[in-house]
Amino acid sequence: MNQRTATVVIIGGAIIGSFTAFFLRKEGFAGPIKVIERDPTYQYCSTALSASSIRTQFGCPFNIGMSLFGAGMFRDIRQWFGDDADIGFDERGYLLLGTKEGADAMRATALSQIEAGATIDIMTPAQAKARHPWLNIDDIGIATYGAANEGWFDAWALLQLVRREAKKLGVEYVTAEANGIESRNGRVTGVRLADDSVVRCDWCVNAAGPAGGKVASWLDIALPVEPRKRTVFHIKAPVPTEGFPMLFDNSGIWIRPEGDGFIAGIAPEEHRDPHAEGDFEPDHYLFEDIVWPYLAHRVPAMESTRLLRAWAGHYEMNLLDHNGVVGAHDEIGNFLLATGFSGHGVMHAPATGRAVAEWIVHGQYRTIDVSPLGYQRIRKQEPLLESVVY
Repeated sequence: MNQRTATVVIIGGAIIGSFTAFFLRKEGFAGPIKVIERDPTYQYCSTALSASSIRTQFGCPFNIGMSLFGAGMFRDIRQWFGDDADIGFDERGYLLLGTKEGADAMRATALSQIEAGATIDIMTPAQAKARHPWLNIDDIGIATYGAANEGWFDAWALLQLVRREAKKLGVEYVTAEANGIESRNGRVTGVRLADDSVVRCDWCVNAAGPAGGKVASWLDIALPVEPRKRTVFHIKAPVPTEGFPMLFDNSGIWIRPEGDGFIAGIAPEEHRDPHAEGDFEPDHYLFEDIVWPYLAHRVPAMESTRLLRAWAGHYEMNLLDHNGVVGAHDEIGNFLLATGFSGHGVMHAPATGRAVAEWIVHGQYRTIDVSPLGYQRIRKQEPLLESVVY
């Protein structure tokens, strides 16, 4: 395929779609690149509504590698996007608290993370308390902390930077809603828009986030990716934000500083976590019934917490195994997937965009081997389970 005349169409113009377009140019793709995005304001996109953090504390080695690449970019953001680039990367790290019963398994996981290149401090409860005097350690058996390459950032600013640079490199953003994909002889030939026009293409990338499963269904491809609602609570509490990490408790709650306050959340129980297309109403019951009591237990000073506001965004949930689905479809080779990250899409967007670009331009992954994330496991119903999921 002549890469000077071939066309790539990317469905979804948020963080993963934009990084795919950006890295296509960086890898030398010279043909037309068109990004189809239905809402250029990104009002409801997962990128804009996420908690915008990055961690290396994963169970799967490829997830660690993808995070290391992303953290390196975030730390050196001006080298990538110019002297005015700023995403406010706060490299403060995740503090994960484990139960007494699960301490041995968590220690083994942390050692494997270190072997894969992560920088992890493994602490006893007393050591964690010495670092963070506000912490209640009565029911924990271990703590791990990402001492480098972890933290949080401004995902909206990152999206604006990569879109700006992609446009400078000749990528075209098309404001339109895709509603179908045309194919012939086992190849995608075009993306159909809501006005019945068709954007012809030689490659099609599904970077549609929570709508990834719907987009795949246009080709009769079963992809178990659906939107799941996650509510974020912005709070004030009489606890210093200075030195406060991204805390993941063994109860399932998470909390981190945001400005002079904090943001926090927890996943709802499975029976209260339906397909959430079109639903962005915050689940306020989570704060009163679950988040606040658990916060007050883990950080007793947070008994006096005050809720400022709440919002909800969508995870692009891969119902099979909570891992992304990346790469060419095993039967329709010019249809590529870049979706299903189940909460870690923003942090892995740079590595995913680079991987998809490498596949299109070179026919192989040249840096991180993300082939385990391919569609074949979906077809075989063989989950690639990520053990560190929140």
